[in-house]
Amino acid sequence: MPLLGLLYFVNYLDRVNIGFAGPNGMNAELGMTATVFGLASGIFFVGYLLLEVPSNLALHRFGARRWITRILVSWGLVASIMAFAPNATTLIVLRFLLGVAEAGFFPGIILYLTFWFPAEYRARAVGWFMVAVPISTAVGSTVSALIISAGDGLFGLSGWRVMFLLEGIPAIVLGIVTFFALTDRPEQARWLAEDERTWLRRRLDAESAEVEAAGHWPLRRALTAPRILVLAFVYFGVTYGLYALGFFLPTIVSGFEQQFGTKLGIVEKGLVTSVPYAVAAIGMVLWSRAADRSASRSDGGFLAGESGRRWWLALPMILGGIAIPIALYQSNPFWTMAAVTVCAVGTCAALPTFWPLPSQFLTGAAAAGGIALINSLGNLSGFVAPYVTGGLADLTGSQRAGLWVVGAVTVLGAVLALLVGRAHDRSTAHGPTG
Repeated sequence: MPLLGLLYFVNYLDRVNIGFAGPNGMNAELGMTATVFGLASGIFFVGYLLLEVPSNLALHRFGARRWITRILVSWGLVASIMAFAPNATTLIVLRFLLGVAEAGFFPGIILYLTFWFPAEYRARAVGWFMVAVPISTAVGSTVSALIISAGDGLFGLSGWRVMFLLEGIPAIVLGIVTFFALTDRPEQARWLAEDERTWLRRRLDAESAEVEAAGHWPLRRALTAPRILVLAFVYFGVTYGLYALGFFLPTIVSGFEQQFGTKLGIVEKGLVTSVPYAVAAIGMVLWSRAADRSASRSDGGFLAGESGRRWWLALPMILGGIAIPIALYQSNPFWTMAAVTVCAVGTCAALPTFWPLPSQFLTGAAAAGGIALINSLGNLSGFVAPYVTGGLADLTGSQRAGLWVVGAVTVLGAVLALLVGRAHDRSTAHGPTG
């Protein structure tokens, strides 16, 4: 788990570090408007969408160790090459190729965790893995700001270019480490005793058989069923707020000087940007642990049992969706960041509580394809959110309209989460319906 968390830390940082580059020299040097910046930020997810499902099926076939190594090395190379983009068009092309290179990493890890963790522990396992999202943004915002500030002129490059160059290298190094360190399946784990390997394998096989008995999902059904498509939109709602914040929070903080007269240096902006994510990291771990413990109870409460997981997902989504548009109506930067922090906590807490839902009815190749499809369609928010937010900022001269859209999409996703969870309960009781 520490290795997987470190991989995702680097992965997410390379995905969103363009958000730090934009207001700190890149937009001015490449002549990028807010709309073009949103396009460059979001085009990553188009390439990501195109290859997500085949990449995850390849991981299921060839094993996580080999396939994740390939992903890490290829995305690290593209991430570093972005440092030499001569214009906005080239940067947009490279961001697209970064998505192509990275496709399959996240759903591959989510699938990989189902090979190792019984359902009772899965939300907290996903939580420990995905805590890298707020940590990478909290730590990464400060580190990226320091690189941009201290690295300006290094190798004859602007600070934001040095940031791209240096932050792509860890992915290549970790790819090599992964090839030698990752174990594909419990039965191959020499670091477990034989009785431990046997117990874990039997536990996982029994759960898989139970899911299959409730209703078999072949790969074709997993790629076309309405339930999968609704879950994809729910995940779209979760990640819409995440990416809107990730790409535009540095710009919002940079605007404090004009809005409130608050003057901050580059490093100070990075530290301020890190605060919501530091708080969200703690909330994410605690919320996922509480969700797993509640799922193991059968006392009849609406939060208890596997059926209660939809509420553990929907409640933080609603909280985050309400908080984010409120942020830009505050009279000082402290209350603005307080509202942003509430949004970050809600959004991040929803992430690990979402992924146990598909594994309630998907196994094997259907899980590989279904999880990848949900993730790829859901991550279209990574294209739509920055593009719409940037476009509305250009159109209205303010971030407010874009953040109202963020709140509406997130709350709608929460409503759908409750509906699809209720439909799953009915299908479990009366037979599979899709």
